[in-house]
This record gives sequence, structure tokens and C-alpha cells, in this order.
Amino acid sequence: MLFNSIEFLFAFLPLTLILTFAALKIGGRPLGMMVLTAASVFFYGWWEASSLLIIGGSIAVNYTIATAIARQSDGGARKVLLTAGVAVNLAALGYFKYANFFLESISAATGSSGPVLSIGLPLAISFYSFQQIAFLVDTYKGKVSRSPFRDYMLSVVFFPHLIAGPLLHYRDIITQFERRFSVNWTTISIGFPIFAVGLAKKVAIADPISVFVNPLFLKSTQGPLEFFEGWAAALGYTAQLYFDFSGYSDMAIGLGLMFGIALPLNFLSPYKSTSIIEFWRRWHITLSNFLRDYLYFPLGGSRVGVVRKYGNLLIVMLLGGLWHGAAWTFVFWGLLHGSYLVVNHLWRNNVGAHLGRANAMLAPVYAVMTFVLVVISWVFFKAVDFPSALNVLQGMFTPASIALPSEIPLVFNFAPWPRVTWGGGMSFADFTTFWFYAGVAYAIVWFAPNAAQIFDIDGKESPPSWIGPFNRPSAKIAATVGLVWISAFGVFGSVPSEFLYFKF
Repeated sequence: MLFNSIEFLFAFLPLTLILTFAALKIGGRPLGMMVLTAASVFFYGWWEASSLLIIGGSIAVNYTIATAIARQSDGGARKVLLTAGVAVNLAALGYFKYANFFLESISAATGSSGPVLSIGLPLAISFYSFQQIAFLVDTYKGKVSRSPFRDYMLSVVFFPHLIAGPLLHYRDIITQFERRFSVNWTTISIGFPIFAVGLAKKVAIADPISVFVNPLFLKSTQGPLEFFEGWAAALGYTAQLYFDFSGYSDMAIGLGLMFGIALPLNFLSPYKSTSIIEFWRRWHITLSNFLRDYLYFPLGGSRVGVVRKYGNLLIVMLLGGLWHGAAWTFVFWGLLHGSYLVVNHLWRNNVGAHLGRANAMLAPVYAVMTFVLVVISWVFFKAVDFPSALNVLQGMFTPASIALPSEIPLVFNFAPWPRVTWGGGMSFADFTTFWFYAGVAYAIVWFAPNAAQIFDIDGKESPPSWIGPFNRPSAKIAATVGLVWISAFGVFGSVPSEFLYFKF
């Protein structure tokens, strides 16, 4: 079920809040958690009922293994159980998400025609598999003791984070259910405005931009784009992905707070970063933390010498790219960011450290360079194959033509410029509308405060009251109503679109 759908907004969410409120009043926390678990299962099954068997089996197997680890005192046996548990998760993820990718890669390498398996990708398998691997590791390390199955199941299926994160640690989420799980006017008044911001990001910015981005990337499968098309495709997707995924994350945080639960922050203005290192501390924060804690550190991190440290960075980012999708373009995207990180560390340690004040003065230059490198990488993330990605990049940096709508000289009353193809590329309506949306999007990205700053949230504690710029009730109500009104055009005016990270 989509957060931006009419069914969710006007049926599922209000009914779930009402039933959970009633259950908490009648039976306290246990009954409230049972009702919320049932609602979350229904929410997941609404999309594809058959996937309930897969996520149910995954939860049962992981809980059984974690319980066995917690009960086992022998260190060797515990390690065997942990290894088996991680292997089961990776095997399931590999089968459903990567089996056909590997078969197709083998066929392409050998020139043979191999089999194609009829496998559907279960919704959110990448997210709940990683979360349960973290649970197994934390149980092995003694960070988690034996837990009731009821609590564990809710920690996995809790609907605000289930489909596209943020990734959660069991101990962080369940302690909140123990201490402050509640539904009342206060929790709703705190959470709903944050949800409204995320909804507006999705339906008022990300979705309209996608109308222009998708045709341009489709066109790139046929040949190189011209200059403005190339930059519109790249900058458009860069904005679309940010507002789509950060919008989802804001909605998830808002929904969690409606139940008294503070979900971790996933975005902190990543496009304001002045380095790739900083970018990955601001973009998809919970995934970055997972890869650091459960992959980079176990590989040795930075404690194993410079060469292996940079090798570990490349490995982590390669696997991070593969986690996002079963295609070589995702692997290359991960390799690009791994290479960016290596160069960033080398510069920081060997050059930047010796520049003194000049290094701080170069911050704007670093910010522009970082943003352009991120934009280039997103082209490979979005494109269906390498030729298509190169066609976009060719349009951006070595265009065969620069085309503008023929109406522009007429509207602005000037003589057409030479060396410009007038009447080619994007139509006048598409050109002007897209760059208007892009201008608004990037003005928000670079100059507006992010959700954490507006609402003074840290992802750890539920704010006791509305603080920040909208600290007066009238301003709070006006801002929320305005966002809902803007979002209503997208909610009622078109078929709700999937969030981009649903396919990952």
C-alpha cells in the first residue's frame, strides 16, 4: 500500500490509529502491539499477498536462529548458528533478487542462451533481510537478549519503515514500544505535519519531475541526448530521487511519531555536502551505518593498513551498489562511489590537511565538485544499461548539438543565436515547466532547512512539542494545511506512483 494513495490516507491510516488507540485503552501495550502488528501485516499483504509467506518464513527462521544463539553458551556453536543465519538471509536474497542476474551474466559471458527463472521480487526483501541480519549479529554479540516473538515480529513489520526503511536495530525500536507507545492527539499533532512535508515532497516535486525525466532516459536508449536534454535528465533524476526517497523517509518518521515511536533520520541535506565522505554521512544514513558496522568494520575497517582500508571501501561500496539492484550499472555506481571515497580520503590526508585556511576557503569548490560527481553517478543508477548512460553523459559534456525551443526568441524578442538548433530537443512547454520545477527543487535542496531542522528532531527522541520555525499553533496549522492542500492535487489528480526504492 502506498503512503500517497487514497486508500492509505483516508482508510488504512485513520482506521489503524483508531483501532490502536482503542486497543491500548482496553488491553494496554500487549493488545495495542497485536493490533498494530495485524495492521502492518495487512498493509504489506495489500501489495502482494503471496509475499506474506516469504516474509513470514523469514521472520520465523531468523527468530528461531536468534533464540538458539541466545540460549547457546558455547562460542563455537554460537558462531556456527550466526553463520548459518546470515547465510540463510543472503541465500534468500540471492535467489529472489539476483538469480536471473547471475544467469544472464553467465549467458552473456559465454555467448549461450541460458534459462530465465520465473521469480518475482518480494517487496522490501532487501530491507527486512538486512535488518534481520543485524538482529542476528547483535544477538551474537550480546546486545540483544531473548525477546518475545510478538515484539520481534512487530519490530520487522512495523508498517512505517517496512517497505523502504529506515533500517532499524531491534533494541532501539522495541525499547520505544516499551516506554512510549501511544496514540493520542499529541502524538498525531507531532507526527502528521512531518508526514505532510514528506507527502508534499513526493507528490508535488518528485512525481512532477519524473514526468520529464523518464521520457528523456527512454530517449537515451535510442541515441545521445542533446545538451539541455542531457542535463535535464541528470539533474531531474538527481532531484526526483532525493525528494522521492527523503519524502518517504519523512513520511515514515511522521507515521512513527503518530504512534509515539521515533524512527532514525535517513537524510540530512546530502546535496549540501562538501565531500563524498560527508555525502555518505548524510544520504541514506541507516544504510551507510549498516554497511559500516556490519561489513566495513568486520573486514578490518581502517585498522588493517592503508591499502586494505581502501580495498575495504571499494568492496563495501561495490556490494552497496549490488544491494540496490541486480544490474551491472548498479555495481558500477558502487565502484564509482568507492573510487570517489578513496580519492577523497587520499586528498584529505595528503593534501587538504596541509592547506590550512585555504582548505576551508575551497569549501564552495568542493561542494560543487561533490554535487557534479554525485549527479554523474546517478546517471548510471537510473539508466537501463551502459550505452544509455553514456548517451546521457555525452549530451551533458560533449553534445553533438545544443537545441532550444523555437518559441524562446519570439517570447523574449531576440534574434536566434547561431550554432543553436532552434526547434529541437525538448518542447517549449516541457522545457519551461521542467526548469521551473528544477529551480524550485534545488532552491529547497540548497537553501531551505531540512525536516530535522524544521521539526527539531534527532531520530532518537519523540519531540515533546512543536518547536523550530513553526512554534506557534497558528503557524503550525497554516503550514500543515498548506502542504496538505498542495499535496491534494497530486493525490486526487493522478494515479499514485510507486516510490523509487520499492524496486530495490
